[in-house]
Amino acid sequence: MQKITLFFSILFLAVSCGVKTTQSLLSDGDYDGAINRAVEGLKTKKDSKGKQDYVYLLEEAFAKAKDRDLRNLELLEKEKNPVNYERIYNTYIQLNNRQEKIRPLLPLPLLKLGKNASFPFDNYTDRIISSKNDLSKYLYDNAQVLLKSKNKLDFRKAYDDLAYLESINPNYKNAKKLMDDALFKGTDFVNVYATNETQMIIPKQLQNDLLDISTYGLDDKWTVYHSLKQKNVVYDYGLVINFRDIAISPEQIKEKEFIKEKQVKDGEKTLLDSKGKPVKDSAGNVIKVDNLITIRANIYEFRQFKSCLVTAKVDYIDLKSNQLMQTFPVSSEYVFENIYSTYRGDKNACDQSYWNYFGKRAVAFPNNEQMVYDTGEDLKAKLKNIIVRNRFR
Repeated sequence: MQKITLFFSILFLAVSCGVKTTQSLLSDGDYDGAINRAVEGLKTKKDSKGKQDYVYLLEEAFAKAKDRDLRNLELLEKEKNPVNYERIYNTYIQLNNRQEKIRPLLPLPLLKLGKNASFPFDNYTDRIISSKNDLSKYLYDNAQVLLKSKNKLDFRKAYDDLAYLESINPNYKNAKKLMDDALFKGTDFVNVYATNETQMIIPKQLQNDLLDISTYGLDDKWTVYHSLKQKNVVYDYGLVINFRDIAISPEQIKEKEFIKEKQVKDGEKTLLDSKGKPVKDSAGNVIKVDNLITIRANIYEFRQFKSCLVTAKVDYIDLKSNQLMQTFPVSSEYVFENIYSTYRGDKNACDQSYWNYFGKRAVAFPNNEQMVYDTGEDLKAKLKNIIVRNRFR
């Protein structure tokens, strides 16, 4: 019995909070918010006494929302300004959608009054079609005007208008073809290439990797990068990877000798007192302790080392004016290192983590070209970061 009482108490609180929220939305003028909240509350047990507040609030919110929209429409239509066509169309859609949201709940009884709540619905089909046609023509005509511009931002606006037109009125005239034209005309095309100011030959494979823009994932809706120029494309910007310096260290082998010592257990021995006599426990037994000995190893360590530092800069160029827009320094270092060791004595004197070096041997140093190429992955990551953080517009 207590569980049932608790359940209904929680249910009552939930309904009460929902009603207060709906009342608050209605008071704030958020009529559609109040409608949504009331509809949600009436999805179950809509005819029950506990849901009557929702019915009254829904009736009031619907009436006020409809009245507001119709008054707005009257003003917008009287102005006869084509700029208003989108608002007019969306308002009629809103009026219709609001009715369809409530329709499945009807009838909704007002128990005290002995009648059903009033929701005067209208047929907005003709006005939706008419306003959609007006809006479609306006969007189409406006896009055609924008496509005659020489400004890429106007082409992008035309594309957005045509995309919206296609969403509300698919296959309207030749809107799809005009969208393709607007997309091409509104796109910034960027030519990516490399220059070499160093005294060294840059490995061809490194240049190809750096200029393989397809692996960067940089293209977006309005920016396309090409490392190979394409016919019939007028490039707006240049992105130049300018190699400034390549510093390669000499091949080095450094030797180091050091000693490692460690105490380890080697059996047991009798514990002796200060006089050299065996120490016994309370039972008279001789006490034994660990016999610790010191082990030692002479380590001969060899370290092969070679490094390569590639310094470059990334230039952003406006190809229309042939002006440098901005420049970013970038550098990458690759280090070749091989450590190997030999020992004399007991290798257990060393930590086991060091033992791997005992199994290694000297290896051939990479040549200079390979060293330059091995900087590529880091250089590519830094280049991508620069481009991502610094778009052309």
